[in-house]
Amino acid sequence: MEPTAMDAVAAAGVVAPMQDITIWGLFMQAQLVVKLVMLGLIGSSIWTWAIIFDKSIKLRRLKAAAADFEEQFWSGGSLDELYDRVARNPGDPLSATFAAGMREWRHATERGLAGAGAMRANLAQRIERVMSVTVGREMAALERYMTVLASVGSAGPFVGLFGTVWGIMHAFTNIAQQQNTSLAVVAPGIAEALFATAIGLVAAIPAVLAYNVFNSDLGRFGERLDSFVTEFSAILQRHLEERG
Repeated sequence: MEPTAMDAVAAAGVVAPMQDITIWGLFMQAQLVVKLVMLGLIGSSIWTWAIIFDKSIKLRRLKAAAADFEEQFWSGGSLDELYDRVARNPGDPLSATFAAGMREWRHATERGLAGAGAMRANLAQRIERVMSVTVGREMAALERYMTVLASVGSAGPFVGLFGTVWGIMHAFTNIAQQQNTSLAVVAPGIAEALFATAIGLVAAIPAVLAYNVFNSDLGRFGERLDSFVTEFSAILQRHLEERG
């Protein structure tokens, strides 16, 4: 029977202590720097999943609210009545954009600024600009924490690799001190080091996938808002022309 690694170590007069190679054991045996890297990556992973759950729920609700508002908007009812219902508390970016445009429209008509031709042209541009600003503000709120997902997705593997390199350096230092290259001596240190890379990948992969999905969904939602601005501006322009 071939001698095992432990037999080789014993024959050399050095008995390697038994080490815990469970996940918790690898963490507890790691150096302080590697532990800090692992804790940072675990914290980033928890933060990533919190963002994923929050944005998933929020986007689902916003899409439902936007669909409900569009149904009311295109139902043929009075826009003034719709504005009175949503102006105080717009429940979604689409309602907020509509409220901003109607607010500017009412302000102009109450002051008699929709009469002359030049004023009508300026009013149409101003209403569209106000709605565009509202769209930008609403999209900025929706895109909050997207940079966190991008940062964790791109930097997570490299942070884990840093912990791995540091751990391997420590493992080779131990090998040099013990003057023993048996598997029983080398394996635990290498396992501790590679554990940091594994945690980095666990944190980065969901972040990258979530960022791509949310970025695509937010892009489509932004196009939806831009289309609404164009359509609502055309409606208001037609009203201005009819008033003239």
